[in-house]
Amino acid sequence: MTVLASDGADSAVRPLRSRDPDIVATIGSTPLVALDRLFPPARFQVYAKCERFNPGGSIKDRAAKSMIEHGIRTGQLVPGVSTVVESSSGNLAIALAQLCNFYGLALICVVDPRTTAQNAAIMRAYGAKVETVDRDPATGEYLPARISRVRTLLETVPDAYWPNQYANEYNARAHHHTMREISEALADDPDYLFVAAGTTGTLRGCAEYIQDNGLATRVVAVDAVNSVIFGPPEPWERGHRRTIPGHGAAVVPPLLRPGLADRVVKVTDFDCVRGCRQLLARESILAGGSSGAVIAALQHAADWLETGAVCVAVLPDGGDRYLDTIYSDTWVETNLQELPSAPDVPHAERPVAADGEPEPGHEPTPTDHDRSES
Repeated sequence: MTVLASDGADSAVRPLRSRDPDIVATIGSTPLVALDRLFPPARFQVYAKCERFNPGGSIKDRAAKSMIEHGIRTGQLVPGVSTVVESSSGNLAIALAQLCNFYGLALICVVDPRTTAQNAAIMRAYGAKVETVDRDPATGEYLPARISRVRTLLETVPDAYWPNQYANEYNARAHHHTMREISEALADDPDYLFVAAGTTGTLRGCAEYIQDNGLATRVVAVDAVNSVIFGPPEPWERGHRRTIPGHGAAVVPPLLRPGLADRVVKVTDFDCVRGCRQLLARESILAGGSSGAVIAALQHAADWLETGAVCVAVLPDGGDRYLDTIYSDTWVETNLQELPSAPDVPHAERPVAADGEPEPGHEPTPTDHDRSES
């Protein structure tokens, strides 16, 4: 039999017997769980889409599968011959390492010194080659150096292929399925979907499914303070240093389109840490940083969510790879200067006009790429 591809087309990439599925076939169909302890349902109901249950541990398994299988179907990737080259320091790199190992593709992952030793070890365990670059001399940033190295590898490595998660529409198409799973799991359309925005692949894919199928769901994009995805930062944001990956961007992702989000909520790194720890304490869910961002956004939204609203929070990954950062008091004290028991910190909502465009003064400017990966 054939397997339904992420864009809805039949694919012979992975011949599969229904009684004997392979590991790649387990990507998706993640559980939707109620967060009644953290958000008492008498006020509004919250369900969490727990993406840590994908075999590679994150929502990035969906994007990796979609992009790699599309490359194989179209002949751009040939198992046993091609080498995948990508810039990523975290979940997408691990997801690609898993898929490339499965399909017999070589993988070179370009990372920077912020990549954790654990993540690099996981990549290598799958057989990936990990290359670490330093800051770009001209800008002082890591990302330009990473992209420059990717471009060099594309020119020098035979049969090299760059999925380019930042611009590849098959990143976004993978999440048509994510939203379909959510819709089919609930009796009625959820009133709100809260989703972290980084590459905006998840945001775009879910929003397109909602729009194409006429769902009544409103999309709340969760962004980082001092991110530029939905417009230039306000003056008060510019002193905030982003240290938690997975959401927010220093540049506008090419995948972004007008009208994807009905509302944007921006949160700080401290919000993320507190959200993660509250989720663990109240629901016993060990989640990653961008999951904490989504939880924080829901807590901020309590002021305007109508009574009885049904909300779905997409939790991109687990917290296992963040034990030395957001779950470490020492790291929090060193990097954020306060522990999650401190009072609330500022947050902001980015205004979005009726046509989905940012309000005047908040127009995004086209640019290249960023390290964020949600």
